[in-house]
Amino acid sequence: MHLAKFKPQLRAAAGAVSLFCVGLAGAGTLEVLVLDRDGKPTPDAVVIVLPAAKGAPRNSLAMTAVVNQEKQQFIPAVTVVGVGAKVRFTNSDPWNHHVRLGQPGAVIGASDGQSVMLEGKQDGKPASAAVFTMDKPGAVGAALLGCFIHSRMSGVVYVAESPWTVKTNSQGIAVLEDVPEGAASVKVWHHVQLVEKTPLQVLVQANPAKATFQLDVATKRRS
Repeated sequence: MHLAKFKPQLRAAAGAVSLFCVGLAGAGTLEVLVLDRDGKPTPDAVVIVLPAAKGAPRNSLAMTAVVNQEKQQFIPAVTVVGVGAKVRFTNSDPWNHHVRLGQPGAVIGASDGQSVMLEGKQDGKPASAAVFTMDKPGAVGAALLGCFIHSRMSGVVYVAESPWTVKTNSQGIAVLEDVPEGAASVKVWHHVQLVEKTPLQVLVQANPAKATFQLDVATKRRS
């Protein structure tokens, strides 16, 4: 059998394997542990990775999300979405709630157009709801959630400036996959950290890497 006529197919197959290998070697996994001022793991912190090289994560950011008001809480406490995402707020409690959106450190008034009242849920009827479009990325687009009636209610919607944006789990750990190899900056956002900390510089490689980021503030876990 002559192999000459198969050379083009062999070269194409080799090229495909080569590209596949380059694709696998061109990205890595980064695990970031976030600690508060006292060295305690911080859940629900937002970890933002800004790689120097171009690339795209396997999973894109959410462009829709639902935040429920239940037992006088916003659930989930922290929601991460992409720019332009539609966030639907629902009220599952039997009493009225507001959805108040404000920036960290700002005082939001009742007449600034950034709030809406949702009537309490009645038996046999769907929960009242409102939809907000989140179109400003980063810290300037972060929305603190509150209720004028129940001041203890709080939550956060963070509009990601990078597709590599993940909130930390209950152990204070965020795992970011498919990060392009090479230099990258790691930022951490938390609503009680009002002064932005200097980003952490890391080197992402094919082998999983770990980094630790410590905040300047003490944080509280939701009860």
